Amino acid sequence: MIDLNLKQWATDKQWAYLEAVEKHGSGRKAADALGVDKSAINRSLAALRAKAAQHGYSPDHDLVHPSAPGFKVKGTSTLYDDGGNVRAQWVKTTIDQEAQAAALQAALDAATAYIWRAPATKAPKTNTDDLLVTYPIGDHHLGMLAWSQETGEDYDINISKSVLRKAMAHLVDIAPASRQCLIAVGGDFMHYDSFKPVTPTSGNLLDADSRFPKMVEAAIEILLDVINMALAKHEQVEVIVEPGNHDLSGSIWMMHLLANVFAREKRVRVNTSPMHFHFYQFGKVMIMTHHGHGVKPEQLPIIMATDQPKMWGETVHRVAWFFHVHHSQIKELVGATAESHAVLATEDAYAHQNGYRSKRTMKSIIFHREFGEVARNTVNPEMLA
Repeated sequence: MIDLNLKQWATDKQWAYLEAVEKHGSGRKAADALGVDKSAINRSLAALRAKAAQHGYSPDHDLVHPSAPGFKVKGTSTLYDDGGNVRAQWVKTTIDQEAQAAALQAALDAATAYIWRAPATKAPKTNTDDLLVTYPIGDHHLGMLAWSQETGEDYDINISKSVLRKAMAHLVDIAPASRQCLIAVGGDFMHYDSFKPVTPTSGNLLDADSRFPKMVEAAIEILLDVINMALAKHEQVEVIVEPGNHDLSGSIWMMHLLANVFAREKRVRVNTSPMHFHFYQFGKVMIMTHHGHGVKPEQLPIIMATDQPKMWGETVHRVAWFFHVHHSQIKELVGATAESHAVLATEDAYAHQNGYRSKRTMKSIIFHREFGEVARNTVNPEMLA
């Protein structure tokens, strides 16, 4: 009689072979009925029994207690009496890495199954394939709180959303209708990374507006708005989200969430690499993005050449963008230009008290695939009031 216990480890094909053997009485007759080689059935069923044994089930060897889900048998020891009866048995188990990976993937699939996904949309009419419009977003520090009597400017979640939405709308409106664009979120988009308003690495206490869930909801809302604005102007939208020192883990779930939301919109591509350096090529233009808290600007060209030698060799106009310092700065270095980007956020109390002052701006930079940068536009909060 067929051993029903084997079904939990059998593939559809293996179970069909078992049923055929049971029905026809032998492996040879089953092979003839199915039109396959007898050795194929033997190998398949041997693999099934071996897998069952790995999970603690092999009646021929007195193993009749399967291991717990997520574990497999590492080794066994059986003590028999003089009559060949089992007196005692020791079964050592270990974590089943394959089952663990499958369980994790199943959990991820289940979690993302309920994420709302943007539908595919009709591409706008574009007038050039030779230009790339880029929208670098400096450290936005969504969730930061600033009080004007301390810092000269108020800043909270609502102000943060409003100023970025207006800045992006303005820059998209005056940008050329290029087929391609790049949105580079430079890190520290969110001010803090957990229910505690502290920096994740140093534990420095931060001035925070409201609650962590509210900040997360606002971050998703505004980034979806930014991407949709770009989609209305450009046929293809590339998105990079850099990990910052304020949102090391937040940047990771954000990039994956955006990738899932736009999974059906083939005009959006979200880079989900967790690396702290990202690269993009447009013709003879090479762009590297890095938050800026890990290396000095002078090191960026050699990192570009080391990490992406092929892209480096195919390009002439190379720029390395960093964001951490909160102010505009351009350095002409050997082989590439390093540029830091200003922010739309005001200073918090700590920055203001320590003398940090930066002009608040956001830029769009336009590149030609042959000639490199050909134009840029700048917007500041005063223009948007």
